[in-house]
Amino acid sequence: MMKIELEKIATETRNESTANIDKMTTIEILKAINDEDKKVAYAVEKELPNIEKAVEVIYQKLVAGGRLIYCGAGTSGRLGVLDAVECPPTFGVSPDFVKAIMAGGPSAFVKAVEGAEDNKTLGASDLIAAGFTESDVLVGIAASGRTPYVIGCMEYAKKIGAPVISLSCSLHSEIEQYADIAISPWSGPEVIAGSTRMKSGTSQKMILNMISTAVMIKLGKVYGNLMVDVQATNEKLIERTKSIVCTATGVDLNTAIATLEQCEYSAKHAILMILANVNYDQSKNLLLKHNNNIAHALEFLNNSKAI
Repeated sequence: MMKIELEKIATETRNESTANIDKMTTIEILKAINDEDKKVAYAVEKELPNIEKAVEVIYQKLVAGGRLIYCGAGTSGRLGVLDAVECPPTFGVSPDFVKAIMAGGPSAFVKAVEGAEDNKTLGASDLIAAGFTESDVLVGIAASGRTPYVIGCMEYAKKIGAPVISLSCSLHSEIEQYADIAISPWSGPEVIAGSTRMKSGTSQKMILNMISTAVMIKLGKVYGNLMVDVQATNEKLIERTKSIVCTATGVDLNTAIATLEQCEYSAKHAILMILANVNYDQSKNLLLKHNNNIAHALEFLNNSKAI
C-alpha cells in the first residue's frame, strides 16, 4: 500500500490559532470555531468563477438528458448524498436526475466501511453500476483531494469522455489532475487538525448547494424565488404548495386550493393557469413549448398579445 504523506495534505496541517484549544473555556472554544468558520464564505467566494463553469457544464448536460452524479467517501460522500436526496422533493426531479454514490455503499452513510475509500477499482465499478455514461457529468468530492475511491470514479468518467469536476479543499490536489473544472476552496487548517467535517465540510456543502440550486433555477424549477416544482408529499409541503401559489399570483387561499385540485397539486401549473387564465391542458402545452419555465411562457404570451 502506498504511504500517505500527511504533511503534504493541506487539510491535515495544524492550525496555530487553536493549538491550545484544549485549555480554553467553553466560550473561548466556541469563539475560536466561529472565527474559523467566518473564513469559509470568503474561500468559497474566490471559487465562484470555477463554480460558474461547473454549473454551465452541468446545465447543458442535464438539458440534453444527462444526469448529475456525485461521488465521495466519508463526510464528502455523505454531503453528496445529502444534496442529491434533497433535489426530488425540492425541485420535482426523479431520484436518478441527481444521484450520489459513496465508498462502501448506502450503509456507509451511517457507519464507515473500513478500507472502501482506498479502493480505486471500487470507485469505477460503482460508477459503472450506476449506469454512468458520457451523457452524464461527474463531480468528485474529496476534502483532502487524494481519495483513491474518488480518483477511480474520475478516471473512469474521463476515460469514457464525460465531463469531470473536482471539489476539494486542498489547493493543487491530486484530484484536480483528473478534472476538467477544479473547485478548490481553501479556508486554512481545521480547528482540530484533519477534522474535515468542519470547515472543509461546510465549504463543500455550500458549494454543492450552489451548484444544484443554480442548475435547477436555470432549468425553470424556480419562479421568482419560489420552488414551483415542490412535491406536495406531506402536510408541510402541501401547505407550502398552497402558499407558493398564493404568493406568486396574489389570489386567496380558496382560489389557490381550487386551482391546485384541477392540476394534481402542481404549484407550477396552478400559477400559470391563474396568471395566464388557461386550463390545465393549455398550461401543460405552454410549459412543454417553453422548457417548463413559467417566466418564458408568460413572456411568450405577453409578446403575442402585444403584436
